[in-house]
Amino acid sequence: MRIWFIGSGAFAAACLAHMSERLEFEKIVTGHPTKSGRGFKECPSCVERTVEDLGLSVERAGPLSRDENLVKAVSRDPPDVIFVVDFGQLVKEPFLSAPRHGCLNIHPSLLPRWRGAAPIQRALMNGDTVIGVTVFRLVEELDAGPILARAELAVPPEATSADLFDILALAGSQTAVVGIESLIEGSYQFSDQNSEFATYAAKLTKDEAQVSWNQNYLLLHNTVRAFASSTGAFAMVLGKRVKLWRTVPVDAEGAPGEVLYFLDGDPVVACAEGAVRLQEVQSEGKRKISGADWACGGRLKRGGVLT
Repeated sequence: MRIWFIGSGAFAAACLAHMSERLEFEKIVTGHPTKSGRGFKECPSCVERTVEDLGLSVERAGPLSRDENLVKAVSRDPPDVIFVVDFGQLVKEPFLSAPRHGCLNIHPSLLPRWRGAAPIQRALMNGDTVIGVTVFRLVEELDAGPILARAELAVPPEATSADLFDILALAGSQTAVVGIESLIEGSYQFSDQNSEFATYAAKLTKDEAQVSWNQNYLLLHNTVRAFASSTGAFAMVLGKRVKLWRTVPVDAEGAPGEVLYFLDGDPVVACAEGAVRLQEVQSEGKRKISGADWACGGRLKRGGVLT
């Protein structure tokens, strides 16, 4: 089977690395490098860096629908299937229809739940205990195409978005390979999504990153989990931002912000309901450290208040 892979981001790169162990890609396409940092140095996409590590070749594409070489290639001699994963560009015709089995996407949710840009983060923010991956065919409507294969996974209660990113990239890749095998065998069957049950996963905003001891402890914990793969959630402590990278919910009560006690040196801080154990934190301008080291450096004491 002739397969193309189109992607740019970190999730796409992780999927490509796993899938390349089982599948051979005729063509791998990614976006052009971005410019960042001092001097606006070019930064290749995550997929391009992974391709180099794998010893494969890659093509760069600007707006996909206006790339003459790729448009001609897919029109004149279309592959059997194109995987489009974490690409960040709108995929239009002729790419949607030219391949015999269309364009397939690996989406880290159980569609139609959590269509959109941030399915892992929104699932955690919502406190979902079950998550999964869906391999489906792209259509013009966002994440609404028919489903080829899915896999369901339980969410570990303390797993962060960074943890689930790795778990779902592997599960998604394995599910994609199963989907390809069903296409080769002719045993596949696409099933339509029921849009009545669709929910949407909008990108996280900076405002959502701030947590407060006046929140419910599970809401605070879930926000920390959701932001762990990006900017990190933060709380204001003595007028300064302290990022919270890992927390554990604790069944304990006290005044919001009160240091109730310590577990292996980590401070347990009360919320409006319940409490959280601070396992990994980062003060402004500092590196990430354990909650125990942070508590020691800040000379936190039982009964102290972090406001």
